[in-house]
Amino acid sequence: MHKVLLIGAGSICRTHIDAFEGLHGRAKVVGIVARHQESAQKAIDNADLDAKAYTDYKQAIAESGCDIVSVMTPPDTHKEIPVYALEHGCHVMVEKPMAPSLQECDEMIEAARRTGNKLEVVAQSRCLTPIYRTKKLMESGIAGKLLYTQINSFWYRGRSYYDLAWRGQWASEGGGCTFVHAVHHIDLLAWMAGMPSQVSAMIGNVSHTNSEEEDLSMAMLRYPNGSFAQLSANLVCHGQKQALTFACEKANLEIPHAFSADTPLENGFPKENTEFLKELNEAYEAIPALEYEGHAGLADDLVRAIDENRPVLIDGEAGRATMELIMAIYKSASEGHTVDLPLAKDDPFYTREGVQAKMPHFYKKTGFLAKFEKDEIVLASSNMK
Repeated sequence: MHKVLLIGAGSICRTHIDAFEGLHGRAKVVGIVARHQESAQKAIDNADLDAKAYTDYKQAIAESGCDIVSVMTPPDTHKEIPVYALEHGCHVMVEKPMAPSLQECDEMIEAARRTGNKLEVVAQSRCLTPIYRTKKLMESGIAGKLLYTQINSFWYRGRSYYDLAWRGQWASEGGGCTFVHAVHHIDLLAWMAGMPSQVSAMIGNVSHTNSEEEDLSMAMLRYPNGSFAQLSANLVCHGQKQALTFACEKANLEIPHAFSADTPLENGFPKENTEFLKELNEAYEAIPALEYEGHAGLADDLVRAIDENRPVLIDGEAGRATMELIMAIYKSASEGHTVDLPLAKDDPFYTREGVQAKMPHFYKKTGFLAKFEKDEIVLASSNMK
C-alpha cells in the first residue's frame, strides 16, 4: 500500500483525499500539511482519516513514511515543494498550473529525471470517459484531418474571489484566468491538437478591480500545417459554459460530448450526414469507459506507474507544454506582436522574474483573507462531460 502525504488543506484537498482513498486499499492518506494545523486537522476529521496534521512539509515527509506527495499549495510553491519531495524519495502529484515559469518547470522535470521518481501534473479532464473517447477518435483519424479548433474557457468569479491573500497577485498566483482557469482547456488543446508555431493574443481586466491579473484573454494560434485555433478565456461569463470544438474534414468532435457531420449538396450547402454520424457514434461507444475518472483517474495512474515502473499519463513535459502556450499568450499580449514557438531560454518569459516584470498590473491587489469560512468550489471536470 502506498502512503500519501497531502500538502495543502484548501478547497481541493477533499478531492485528493477521495481520489487516493478510493483506490480499493492501494493507497492511504497518512498526513496532511497546512499553514495552520487546525486546517489540516479539520480536513482529517471531516474525511474520518487515520492521519496526522502537520505545519512543516519537510518534517512531514521525514516522519510520515510517505512515498507519494500530492501538492495543492499556491502556484508560487509548485517548484519548491515537489523538487524537495522528489529529492527525498517521494513520487509527486502537483496541482495545476505546474509552475509560474518555464524555468521552474524545467527544474522540476530535471529533478524527476535525476531521482528516477514519478512527477504527475494534475489535468483531471483528460481522465473523463467522454474526453478520453474523443481523444481516441482523433488519434484514429476517423473524422479526417483537424482543420480548426475553438476553445471557450468561460468562468464566473465574483470580485470577492480575489480577497483570498495569494490570489490576484502575479508574484504568488502566477497569472489570471489564462493561467489558473483556462489551463484545463489549454492542456486539452495541446494534448489533442499539438503545439502551435505562432500565437497572437490580447488580455485585459474588465471586472475584477482588486486583482493585478487579467480576467479576460483571447488568442489566435497558427499550426505548422496551416490550421488555426482560437482561444477565449474569462471570469465574467455567467453559466460557466466551457467547450472545445475540433472541426475535422468529415465531422466536428466536441467537448462536452457532441458530434455533427455534414456532406455538401451540389450547390455546396450542407446536408446532415446521418450515415457517418451513426458510424462515428458506434466507434465512440466501442471505446471502453475509464475505470477511474477525474482526480481518481490520475491517482490510479500514478500508483500504477509506480507499481509497473512505467511513465505517468501527464508528466512534466506535458505540464510544461501547457505552460509554454500560456507564456506565449502572455508574451504576445504584453509585447503586442505575434510570438513564435518554442520560447527560448533567454526569453524574458522563460523566468518568473521576467514574466512579473513584463506583465501589466491592471489594478492594485486589495483584500487579504487567510481563508473563506465557506469555500465551495466547482471543478472544471464537472462542466466537461
